Parts: sequence; C-alpha cells; structure tokens
Amino acid sequence: MVAGLAVPESARGGLTPAGAADRVAAAKFCLGNPKMTPNQYKPVDVLVIGAGNAAANAALAAHEQGASVAMLETAPESARGGNSAFTGGAFRFVYDGIDELLALAPDIADLDLANIDFGTYTEGQYFDDMGRLTDYRCDPELTEVLIGGSYQSALWLKKHGVKFQPALGRQAFKVDGKFKFWGGLACHLNGGGAQLVKTLHEALVKAGIPVYYNTTGFQLLHDDARIQGVRVRHAGRVHDLHARSVVLACGGFESNPEMRSRYIGPNWDLAKVRGTRFNQGYGHKMAMDIGAAPYGHWSGAHAVQWDMNAPPYGDLSVGDQFQKHNYPFGVLLNARGERFLDEGKDFHSYTYAAYGHEVMKQPGLFAWQVFDSKINDLLRSEYRIPRITKEVANTLEELVGKLTGVDPVQALATLKAFNDAPRPDVKFNPNIHDGLRTIGIPFPKTNWAQKLDTPPYHAYGVTAGVTFTFGGLKVTTSAEVEDTNGVKIDGLFAAGEIVGGLYYHNYGSGTGLVAGVTFGRIAGSGAAAWAQR
Repeated sequence: MVAGLAVPESARGGLTPAGAADRVAAAKFCLGNPKMTPNQYKPVDVLVIGAGNAAANAALAAHEQGASVAMLETAPESARGGNSAFTGGAFRFVYDGIDELLALAPDIADLDLANIDFGTYTEGQYFDDMGRLTDYRCDPELTEVLIGGSYQSALWLKKHGVKFQPALGRQAFKVDGKFKFWGGLACHLNGGGAQLVKTLHEALVKAGIPVYYNTTGFQLLHDDARIQGVRVRHAGRVHDLHARSVVLACGGFESNPEMRSRYIGPNWDLAKVRGTRFNQGYGHKMAMDIGAAPYGHWSGAHAVQWDMNAPPYGDLSVGDQFQKHNYPFGVLLNARGERFLDEGKDFHSYTYAAYGHEVMKQPGLFAWQVFDSKINDLLRSEYRIPRITKEVANTLEELVGKLTGVDPVQALATLKAFNDAPRPDVKFNPNIHDGLRTIGIPFPKTNWAQKLDTPPYHAYGVTAGVTFTFGGLKVTTSAEVEDTNGVKIDGLFAAGEIVGGLYYHNYGSGTGLVAGVTFGRIAGSGAAAWAQR
C-alpha cells in the first residue's frame, strides 16, 4: 500500500453519506450545465481546486472514503482539465515483467510477443533515473512515495475506466524485426490526455461530484485552527465557499508570463506554453499568503522543443503535436548556424524537458532541427501535422538557404564538419546507446550520429514550449501542506504540479501523470480523514 493512502477505521464510518442521491443529481446537472454558479454551492467535506488528473483523482479518492466532495475549475467546461488534457499520455511505472503489463493492458496478449522485448523497470532503475536527472536533488521521501505508488496508480486509473496501450514506435523501435523497449515507458494512456480527462470526468459524474466551472479560487479561508474553504471569483463577483478541508491541485504557474519571468528568468515571458492558459499560479499565491512554504526548483521548468510558429498557448485540437522529440537522430542549428548541444546525449525521454531551456538560450530564442531521409521511418506523428514549420531541399546548400534567421554560410560549414567528423565503426541502433559518435568537433554527438547524406533533407523550426513549472509547495508524504516553520497547515493538502521537490533541472517523461495520480489519491484520502476529525 502506498504511504498515506490508508485511512483509519475510525474515519471510514464517520463521514455521513446522507444526501448522496442529491449530490449525484447535482453533479450531473453541474457537469452538463456550465452556467451552474457558486450561488448553488453547498458546503462539503472536501473542496478540490482544479479539474485535471491530480484533482479528479483526489476527488474520487475522497469520495471513496465517504466524504462529500466538490471541485472548482477556473476554465470553462470546454477547456477543463488543465495540462492533463494536453499530455501525450506517457505513464512511468515500476513493472517486473509481462504479467503486470497484461494486468493493465490485456490486448498486449494479441501482439507478436516473441518479437517484443518489454524488459522490466525496477524501483532501483526508477530511483536512479530520478536521481540522475535531477542532479540528486529530488526529495527522497516524496520520490519514494511516487515510485512505490506508481504501479498501483496505474491500476487505480484502470479501475476508473482509463485504458493503457503499449508504446510501440514511441518507446521502442523495430530493429531487425524486433522491438526493444527503453526508458521504462512500456505503456501510454490510450487516447492521451484528452481521453484521460474525459474518462475521469465520467467517473466524477458517476460518483456524484459536482464541478463548478469559470470559478477561480484566489484566497484561502482560514482561522487560527484550520482551513475553512476558499474565496472565489465567478462572473466578476466574489463568493466564499466553505469546506472542512481543501486540496490544491490547480497546476503550476507556467501560464503566467510575469511569474515565468520573475522566477525562471529573462525572456521566459516570451516562451510559448504547451498546455492550458489557465495555470496562473493562484494556488501557489493563496497558499503562501497564509504561510505555506515554497519548495523545489522555482527557477526550473519542464520545457521542450516546440514549433516556433505555434500559438502562445496550447491548442486542444492539436494537443501535444507541436512538440518535436526526434532530435536525437538529427542536428540542431541556431541562428549563427552552429550546433550548441549534444543531440545524442540520451534518449529523448531523458533530455527533452531540459533541451527547451537550451533553445531559449540561443539568439532569437529558436533553432532548426535538421534530418536526412534515412530516419524518416523513425519520425513520430508530430513531424507530419499540417500546422508545422518545415523546409525541404535536395541538397544541404539549398536547405540552409531556406532556414529563416540562420546564417547559411556558417550553417553549411557546420553540417559539413559534422559529416566529415570521424566516427567509430558501429551500427546505428535507435533502441540502445549505440556509441555512434562524432569525434573532434564542438559538442560531439554521443550516440546516433549518422551522417546527413541521403536527400531529400528536411528541417523543422523550434522554440521552447513550457509544460509546467518545478517550483511548488512543501508537502509531507501524506500530501499535507507545511508552513515555513515546518508545521502542517491543518486541512490543506496539495497534489500535482503544485507539489515542489520532485523535479530539478530536468524531468523523466511520464512521471508527471504518475505523481498526479499518486499524490492526488493520497491528498483526497487525507482530506477526507481530516474532514471527519
């Protein structure tokens, strides 16, 4: 059992389920009627701020403990779910072999398993990845909860109707007729974030949990003893919504350009945002206003390479497809026509969230990814969407002249130097660190360094797209928010991107959804138990 998920026997029978039928009816009305207003709110045991992955799972967990629950969503119903609606669905969990994968995704049995190596992903590997990627700064206790609860969180989602599928072609390539998984990501959520949000909200309706849309929490109600609810703004008017406990699961501050500039640094107010425009940092502000402790890497964020002409915020009709994650198989050029990083340092799952920062350091805040045609079969679907910044040419000389903002003379010299660099006599293999590296040029490419020698050549313009911010609140392993003196703030819990201490400098793909489910369940159960007390 995950730490913090157990609820004392004395609490389980103490929450009165009276009015359950009324709550179901109210939830169906609220979820089907975005005009439902806080004027119709009735005090509840647990009030959850947010309506994405972490929030929905917190609400469902509190409900399963017998609590009355309501949720607030600052967005309209059509834009609900925060960043969860934009995710591609990677889900990083511990598994010991095929049997545990089959328990999540029974359809795996229908695959040609003789030619698929799913491998395993142990707790030790997970800890090693978290430590290595964060320069060993991740909070050890919170990380232990995340990893220890990862597989159970996957099963929890399955119980609530979320489906999993093997990540063939995303985390495993076909080489010599066989797939081999790498990076600990054997399964993705079927349908990605859009389907995740839809499925969880269907579960909320079934549980009778209302969601109040277009309602922004901006101040916590409290006295010397405990949290008493949230002050909200709806249609220009202020309302006080009372509850016995509150769960903050309202995302990071990545949608707020002022906060990005203040905390992450200069020019980050100019960055594009991969997901929702509604994560403005209200949860951070209202918690710290009553003394909650800031925690984690406040100058850090998950930022990827993102189409340079994408809109300022995410577009649900495109989802995560403005991302460009196959750079390990190509070359990156900046405005000076120079390479500026090791594209093949590691699998993209371990570098993509940091390399957006490297692009933002370049003149003009952009770069171009350059490929030849040998790797076309490896490119993900995001390289074939209609809304894309792309150039194609039959020669490198022609291509560099098409790269907007790039010095073509230096760019051609850089590409020729890359092609002429000595390499070991090893076979290109995208499933492993193949050691096919360049020698003797700036920023040697460590792996997958095939020459660019097969036309037509193609290039993709990218800038940085911020996914979420790393700075958050200090919480216990039971998801209780602590104040600056290390004392728990009674009745206040947090889950999801607002939790600080898990990520520093970098991020391993698929851990965000797992953290949202794991700490959401803990926060919801804890809030229900606190409400009973």
